[in-house]
Amino acid sequence: MNNIIKSTLALGLVVTATVLATSPAEAEIRQKSNNLVVMEARDLPEQAQLPGNSLFLHSDNAGNTYLYVEQQQGARLSVFNVTDPARIKLVVSTPLATQGAFDFVRPLGYNAELVYFRDSQKEAVLDLRKAKRPVLQMIPAGSNFGPAESLGESGLLAMDQPYRYVPAIGRNYQVIDVADSAPTQLATVEDVRHQVTNNQTGTTFLLGPNGLTVVRRLTVENNYKEQQYQTQGN
Repeated sequence: MNNIIKSTLALGLVVTATVLATSPAEAEIRQKSNNLVVMEARDLPEQAQLPGNSLFLHSDNAGNTYLYVEQQQGARLSVFNVTDPARIKLVVSTPLATQGAFDFVRPLGYNAELVYFRDSQKEAVLDLRKAKRPVLQMIPAGSNFGPAESLGESGLLAMDQPYRYVPAIGRNYQVIDVADSAPTQLATVEDVRHQVTNNQTGTTFLLGPNGLTVVRRLTVENNYKEQQYQTQGN
């Protein structure tokens, strides 16, 4: 999980952001170069086209990586298998009986994620022991979970640290390939609110009201697949 980070700058890929203006975003130029591929929501499973509010990545013990996306102001949780960025699959899309939009705040040990509700200021835990079938469980009032460490398979040791929600500012992101002497703009992704990057495959996920956009770095992706193939061969 150390290979999953919330950043986007890497060799051959530059993602720049500007605060949303009143004028329309610059039109898309290209979607693919020798180094980068931009996959829009329409190129992904249908559920990826829904507006999203928060997301995070989680890897299980079987070598699979899943992207969890909170959608429809907390009414739905969608899980995508993103182990192979070229073949992203919807695993499950579950309606939630929640109290409005929420954010994925931080991991709690290795198999859980802390959830914070924006309006009610209540907290919950997303149980990831079954990564394909996550379970959202509310936390009793007044817990205020902070950083936590695992106590075996079923316990957590957590500090008392209140979470303060800071609204995300929508930004337009330009995806630019700088591998050649002349930088090439591939796409503009509008109104991005959240992003996360999987360093293992070099894949960046951008989320906003227009759904999910995926930026793939082919060199990193191919190197990772080759390493996996060699590992399995041994």
